[in-house]
Amino acid sequence: MSTDEAIDATTAHSLYREIGRAEWARLAADMAQPLSETEVVQLRGLGDRLDLTEVREVYLPLSRLLSLYAENTKRLGAETARFLREDDTTTPFVVGVAGSVAVGKSTIARLLRELMSRWQGTPRVELVTTDGFLYPNAELERRGLMDRKGFPESYDRRALVRFLTDVKSGAPEARAPFYSHMKYDIVPDAYVTVRRPDVVIVEGLNVLQPPPTPNDVAVSDLFDFSIYVDADAEHIAQWYVDRFMALKTGAFSNPNSFFNVFSHLTDEEAVETALGYWNSINLPNLEENVLPTRHRATLVLQKAADHTVERVLLRKL
Repeated sequence: MSTDEAIDATTAHSLYREIGRAEWARLAADMAQPLSETEVVQLRGLGDRLDLTEVREVYLPLSRLLSLYAENTKRLGAETARFLREDDTTTPFVVGVAGSVAVGKSTIARLLRELMSRWQGTPRVELVTTDGFLYPNAELERRGLMDRKGFPESYDRRALVRFLTDVKSGAPEARAPFYSHMKYDIVPDAYVTVRRPDVVIVEGLNVLQPPPTPNDVAVSDLFDFSIYVDADAEHIAQWYVDRFMALKTGAFSNPNSFFNVFSHLTDEEAVETALGYWNSINLPNLEENVLPTRHRATLVLQKAADHTVERVLLRKL
């Protein structure tokens, strides 16, 4: 590490409260567990080891913190409107969730949607993934970007900014394109519509990217709170392979799946294929584009090899 990098790391670290797992878990001591074991299993993604203990000790206090931020932001909006002698036009509280492929951010986003909706101040919570803002495969092919799907340039960033601008401007509804993981493509004329909920959670690889030019709006400029899901690259690689193997005998076996060709691979061939995709696409994207945005998050969840959260970093106010 260079001197400049060491200084940057120290500066970034000083911006956060570092909270160990045990200390964070104590915050949930007086909170009731709102989810059943069946609900947790339904929310869990492939390869995740989410259980009731992890929900209670990590995500329940996180959901309460987010709900408090949302309630107080709404209160501040109302007070500001009152000060300006205007009608209260407070808009949805927007939470961004970022991190690598296979790190578990989709599960976390789904879980937070369910938990936040159980708190009195945030009953209406919607979830949107940035997969819907990928360019259609035909357009990626035209641009020569199919092998860089998931890299920043493969997304229609302007469309995502327009969507979030609609949300934050208080539009009656905002529509996001729908992405099919089965087809591995955007579904024409299909949309996810949000109608001024209390909270909108936006989950995706590159949601904390800085703007491409100083005059552009960054996606994260439209967030009220952001979360980065962090883990060692070696651990994420293993989770990626494990997920690929599970998909090979699950979703990939569907003849309508874009990835059906992989269902006939032997286990050895499947591991080799998964590691090939990881090393040629997902690891470079993590190192070049995703990981460098970690310091932009309001909160960082640091995971151990078994997918459990071992440390929380919360940006100081």
